[in-house]
Amino acid sequence: MTPPTDGSSAQECDVLVIGGGPAGSTAAALLAGQGRRVIVVEKDSHPRFHIGESLLAWNLPILERLGLMDRVRAFGVFKPGAEFVSDVTGRSVAFPFAYGIDKSYTNSYQVVRSEFDEMLFRHAGREGATLLENTRVTSVEPGQDGARGHVEAVGPDGIKQAFAPRFILDASGRDTFLASRAGNKTSNKYNSTAALFGHFSGVEFRDGDREGYISIHLVDNGWFWMIPLPDGLMSVGFVGDRVAFEGRKGSPADLFWSKVRASPSVSARMRNATPLRDIMATGNYSYHAGQSWGEGYYMIGDAFGFLDPVFSSGVLLAMSSAERGVSVADAWLKSPKAGRRAAHRAEQETRAAMKRVAWLIYRINTPVIRHLFMNPRNAFRMRDGVISLLAGDFRGKLRTRLPMAVFKAAYYLVSAKLWLERDRPQSCPELERGRR
Repeated sequence: MTPPTDGSSAQECDVLVIGGGPAGSTAAALLAGQGRRVIVVEKDSHPRFHIGESLLAWNLPILERLGLMDRVRAFGVFKPGAEFVSDVTGRSVAFPFAYGIDKSYTNSYQVVRSEFDEMLFRHAGREGATLLENTRVTSVEPGQDGARGHVEAVGPDGIKQAFAPRFILDASGRDTFLASRAGNKTSNKYNSTAALFGHFSGVEFRDGDREGYISIHLVDNGWFWMIPLPDGLMSVGFVGDRVAFEGRKGSPADLFWSKVRASPSVSARMRNATPLRDIMATGNYSYHAGQSWGEGYYMIGDAFGFLDPVFSSGVLLAMSSAERGVSVADAWLKSPKAGRRAAHRAEQETRAAMKRVAWLIYRINTPVIRHLFMNPRNAFRMRDGVISLLAGDFRGKLRTRLPMAVFKAAYYLVSAKLWLERDRPQSCPELERGRR
């Protein structure tokens, strides 16, 4: 299919996807594979730099359904779990995915996102989707009651293009195309964070039974990620709260290296590090739209919401919501009434999955959660329940919910004890440090 080049006519399709990241490409591939006429409009071109390189174990069944698992195995770094490192004590604790409650998927992979994202994008094209790169959507008018919508875009040559889709999937990522234009986007005031990040050579890798692990270094007012990538590269980033950036001056690189120097555990691993590109920065890490759907459209992936990346949930949440978006689109194309029901159900499922992992994310900088992570106990399978979440098991099955309920109870009990003993010294370093 060749899109119009003079702007005088609108190209018809079943589904137009705004954005060709993991969510958009996944949805496009699945819909095109079902015989739907799909157009993907991507503002950039692949390959492109992106962070979020650490996949979770429960990404694997989606990749299997896409038929791409063998390719990911070929270029990814095997990831058996995650480790947490405390700057307070210098200790590190491993959380192997093999200890999760559902052992269907016990490993994952670290990937270079430019390669991973392009693989997904080109796969959608092979499945039959029309792929438009360097093409920016400028306006969207979703269709009402089953009528076709109207979408306008500008291609790389500056010529306007028009499309008439029966349904629209917004996978525009952090651009949040529809949510932003509708004033429907809310930043999370309880998790106002910013990030500094880059790729490096010369960073100390883990070996032995920690080889391939993502490292989360818990530091003052934030945390670092270290994600091992192929060819001796390491993705390193700092995510901090408002206090971490308050009154700071200088370039992103100046701020980043000051945070590295302030952390004994991070600076030890980065003493020979060389940046391979400029340090980058981003802010407003957690947000969500008030509603993910309306007449003739549905938001998937980061276009609907995004959580702080401490547990690497972004790609899995995006691709999972893309699968739900496929179900919504398919139902809507058959009957708008059925589509509305499907959209409502899909949004509830997405919100529930995000809520399950968000409970931990929003407390990662608290002394009590850090204490529990650095001193894991497996009574009532609490540790295994946490590991299940770290592996991406956000389905909310009872056998996972019960251990997490016990873990939450432990959190609240320790928090209450800390408050009641607020005038007494604490024997645990994380708890004592958190009171200062």
